[in-house]
Amino acid sequence: MISLNSVIFNGMDATPIEVQVQLSSGLAKPEFNIIGLADRAVKESAERIRNVLSALNLSLPPKRLTVNLSPADVEKTGSQFDLPILCGILCAIGILPEAELNKYIIVGEVGLSGTIVKTNGILPTSVWANQHNYGIICPGDQGSEARWAGHTNILAPFHVLELINHFKGTQILPLPETPNLESGQKSNLDMSEVHGQTAAKRALEIAAAGGHAMLMVGPPGSGKTMLASRLPTILPEMTPEEILETSIIYSIAGQLNDKSLITTRPFRSVHHTSSAVSLAGGSADAKPGEISLAHNGVLFLDELPEFNRTTLEILRQPMEAGKIMIARAKRTATYPARFQLIAAMNPCPCGHLGNAALSCSRAPRCAEAYQNKISGPLLDRIDLHVDVDAVNPWEMKENDTSKQETSSQIRARVTSARATQIKRQGKPNAQLDGAELDTFAKLSDEQTQFLNTAAEKLGLSARGYNRIKRIARTIADLRNSEEIDISDLSEALSYRPINRGKYGVK
Repeated sequence: MISLNSVIFNGMDATPIEVQVQLSSGLAKPEFNIIGLADRAVKESAERIRNVLSALNLSLPPKRLTVNLSPADVEKTGSQFDLPILCGILCAIGILPEAELNKYIIVGEVGLSGTIVKTNGILPTSVWANQHNYGIICPGDQGSEARWAGHTNILAPFHVLELINHFKGTQILPLPETPNLESGQKSNLDMSEVHGQTAAKRALEIAAAGGHAMLMVGPPGSGKTMLASRLPTILPEMTPEEILETSIIYSIAGQLNDKSLITTRPFRSVHHTSSAVSLAGGSADAKPGEISLAHNGVLFLDELPEFNRTTLEILRQPMEAGKIMIARAKRTATYPARFQLIAAMNPCPCGHLGNAALSCSRAPRCAEAYQNKISGPLLDRIDLHVDVDAVNPWEMKENDTSKQETSSQIRARVTSARATQIKRQGKPNAQLDGAELDTFAKLSDEQTQFLNTAAEKLGLSARGYNRIKRIARTIADLRNSEEIDISDLSEALSYRPINRGKYGVK
């Protein structure tokens, strides 16, 4: 019996898979069976491999060929088992050396002509193989992706013949090259392009500095989407650990360019027609959803009340835990989901509530129903609630960007404040909770009395109370102060809750 090694990922956790190939005599013609809990793509490997062997002018002996994928109780999905199964068969018929291939983790889909095709999850597979002292055999197009893990024992053939020739010594497969990792990618967007909106830009700076969630409410054309799209330009650069973790998620999802890693913070703009599965992740393969693809970056939800309410409620648990568990009938996968939520909405369906000339006849009742589509518990988890007014025409002067702060200027303050937080507590302020808040956002008796009085008048929940402290801590960090001031608390309180009374909604 021949035994080779492969691996499958359930979420971020790898499960080693042993590919066992056994030939049994006594048949007049070949019989090919794949056993073990597997999906249709794995079962179809038998037909693809038959065609590959035919293309190589090889034929199966008149024996029963049994391929067992162990452990049997773990569902195997996808086409990445084509190559290890084919290698096991080639070992069984004496074409490839089993002892040498046992030193590798083998993954890859095989085309009918013998080409080795791209598959998902090469980066995390390479990381796992390196950690467990294995080499890796992967598709040639993804050799560079495997190199990002720091691995040097990599074979990346484009065709099965190249792999056979390598082990026969007639052709040596070169080590794939690792492209240079560029620190960040330049964006054409800049905050200097946003005219006016001083209060909204200040709130966006606070959100960026502390990693806080933010909701912008305002009429159409006031610049909500424009502001949100420029948030990545003022966020701190990703650390090497964040780059690797985010790139692994994209590799599992099949969205990683094999020539580069994710070096800029993701910005995922989700349409309001998106389903709960696309947001949370799932399907038969339990792939990561938008909230995991936004890990270490920004999840932007425009037209927030237009989303299905059940879909929005999915956000509540990941916003607190920073991860999401996807449970399906045959597998459970857990993905990181430490995203920064930025949402935008109109105050009412027509968007012109408060403007007598443009608002509809149903105002303000339509606004109340519209805004109530968003649940209180979800709103309570959003730190910053900001009114974005329509821009005054006098502020829309041409060639006036020189008077506006650039993204690099704002980013310098944000990076300094974030570095202070990491040095002090090892995480952004938005992630502080419980005893950490009492330690790092300590208030004097006078400040506590002030906050308690305000919280009682505003009807803040315990969660909302703590979020005020987090925001105040961030505001103090932006002015390079170790101590929180009354003015910091006052500004933090101004961002909660949504100022619905302004639009005539009570």
